[in-house]
Amino acid sequence: MKKIIATAAFVAMSAISANAADKVLHVYNWSDYIAEDTIKKFEAKTGIKVTYDVYDSNEVLEAKMLAGSSGYDVVVPTSDFLQRQIAAGVYAKLDKSKLPNLKNMDPDLMKAAANYDKGNEHAVIYMWGTTGIGYNTKMVAKRLGDKAPTDSWALVFDPANAAKLKDCGITFLDAPTEMIPAAMKYLGLDPRSTKKEDLEKGAAVIEKVRPFIRYFHSSQYISDLANGDVCVSVGWSGDVFQARDRASEAKKGIEIGYSIPKQGALQWFDMMAIPADSKHKDEAHAFINFIMDPQITADITNYVWYANANKASMPMVEQEIKDDKGIFPTPEVKAKLWGSKVYNKRTDRVITRLWTKIKTGK
Repeated sequence: MKKIIATAAFVAMSAISANAADKVLHVYNWSDYIAEDTIKKFEAKTGIKVTYDVYDSNEVLEAKMLAGSSGYDVVVPTSDFLQRQIAAGVYAKLDKSKLPNLKNMDPDLMKAAANYDKGNEHAVIYMWGTTGIGYNTKMVAKRLGDKAPTDSWALVFDPANAAKLKDCGITFLDAPTEMIPAAMKYLGLDPRSTKKEDLEKGAAVIEKVRPFIRYFHSSQYISDLANGDVCVSVGWSGDVFQARDRASEAKKGIEIGYSIPKQGALQWFDMMAIPADSKHKDEAHAFINFIMDPQITADITNYVWYANANKASMPMVEQEIKDDKGIFPTPEVKAKLWGSKVYNKRTDRVITRLWTKIKTGK
């Protein structure tokens, strides 16, 4: 009898172990983009073991997604990349019955995101923000004076300004679909234009200041701005605020500002989606629903300084962040923001060629 009981207990424990082993999740997200304890809290609440990897460009993520069999269960593409990846069959439709926390999301922002994902069928907003200019206030003032055009794309796209900032360091995002449209907007062109001649004009602006650019990178500038190793970075809003926060904590007298240029800037949405070939879709839904918990969303915003689309989280977001117009722009500034354009393959080839020429000079 004891042997039978022991055998039954062993079988039961084996089944539990097998189930526990099945409760895993592979997340692929942007670097420096989650609170320090978010994953631990999710694992503690659900018993799901998370493998968390990071990337720093949409192009890197897209290459993995289009190749298939990425091994990931939740990924976070930006809205325009999401749209064309949906068209390529990359993502599974969400089972909204498993996402009760959808009720917490801001309907207006979700409606805006639906321009890229009809009916919000495949993705939920993780965070959103703008692409603007981060700058070291003292270093820029020293070189351009108190009236430095920090509120304009002219700060980085006017060769006369860029030349004076070269010694302290200018950096650009390694993101052609954001940098070239920004240069087009500086020229007064439609930043969403896909006309070859407009794209070439935007690229020409960047080529003129290329000699003054220290590097093109989409994450290194955070620490470099914070440490005073560079003085101006075209970057993502939350990244610049992270740099500002780190500089403040270091107490070395480095002051970082963030500007949404007066000409306008890109507004983007980073979206949580589940790859169609995910092997852990239930766990993926559990993770997305967990992130939409108001306190969890607020914790992430309070840590990474990015705007969220979780309306129910706002009472728990720190007042300093809610009041910062660089994070949550005023209606007047919002009116000047533009959304990403989804490019076809022909336009992709044009942009890739232009960007390669900009970076290599060939």
